[in-house]
Amino acid sequence: MFDRFQHRSYELENIDKGTYTAAEYEGCIVELQRVNAWLGDAKALRNTLLKEIERQGLQSFSILDIGAGSGELLRVVAQWARETNRRASLFGLELNQRSATSILEESADFPGICSVQASGLDLPFADHSVDYVISSLTLHHFDDAGAVEILREMGRVAARGVFVIDLHRNPTAYFLYTTIGHIILHNRLLREDGALSILKSFKPDELEKLGHLAGLGNVTVEKHFPSRLVLSAKISSSESRL
Repeated sequence: MFDRFQHRSYELENIDKGTYTAAEYEGCIVELQRVNAWLGDAKALRNTLLKEIERQGLQSFSILDIGAGSGELLRVVAQWARETNRRASLFGLELNQRSATSILEESADFPGICSVQASGLDLPFADHSVDYVISSLTLHHFDDAGAVEILREMGRVAARGVFVIDLHRNPTAYFLYTTIGHIILHNRLLREDGALSILKSFKPDELEKLGHLAGLGNVTVEKHFPSRLVLSAKISSSESRL
């Protein structure tokens, strides 16, 4: 049984193959927001990127979120910026048109959030034009070569740093998701794709290696409870001036 956790799975999820109905996709967006809130994506963001912004003393900043979903993490940032009297320019990038539209629909209270429909493999942004480029639960949808290309593009666009939140592949996370998760989750996409996502995700050394292969500097990977990894990479001032 444990052999399946030694190496990443590259099996495509329903969300990648398009094997879902419009109603299933809408339900997935709603339920995924709850799952991410329970499992700590917002907490991981607060403990990494937002603390970095505080350390840097930035009163204004920009963030591009690759695979932003409905923009839930951008709204976390926007709310924090509002509470701390900071000015934030926030961009949510999605390949899926429905998700790109959803970012704007769900973020009406935060005019600083914009939506961009494009591929993370070819970002429509100039070199080092955004302070921070982030992604959450997106990288595991790509094989290793694709993940390196995504990270390379993130590093190209970022002026200050890159932050990637993704799943930590381990038996405990898989067991909990396939037992407790199947009791509380109702959406088929989440029930099926969530378990596969864990098998497609990373161990810390694997994620760090991908960061190095992408040419990112100052790469670190930290574990965050309950089953998240956060890769961070700082862009040097000399790089951002090139």
